[in-house]
Amino acid sequence: MSDVERRVREVVARTLKIDPGRIEDRSRFVEDLGAESIQSVELVAAFEEEFDIEMDEEEALDVKTVGKAVEFIQRYV
Repeated sequence: MSDVERRVREVVARTLKIDPGRIEDRSRFVEDLGAESIQSVELVAAFEEEFDIEMDEEEALDVKTVGKAVEFIQRYV
């Protein structure tokens, strides 16, 4: 597991208040992990803070799985 992937999983677990063991690359934020719409915005903000980056919010909100979030963030770091 890459450092980016580990940190993404930690942010997701902390933001959604779920067990990190539930998080897989193919986990969908809403359908599998139970994220509500406001939490999607919170996730984007948490990723920006964790990685000290500025993401395009509209593009970021189109990212639906943990694995795609890792790929998306890797473009910024």
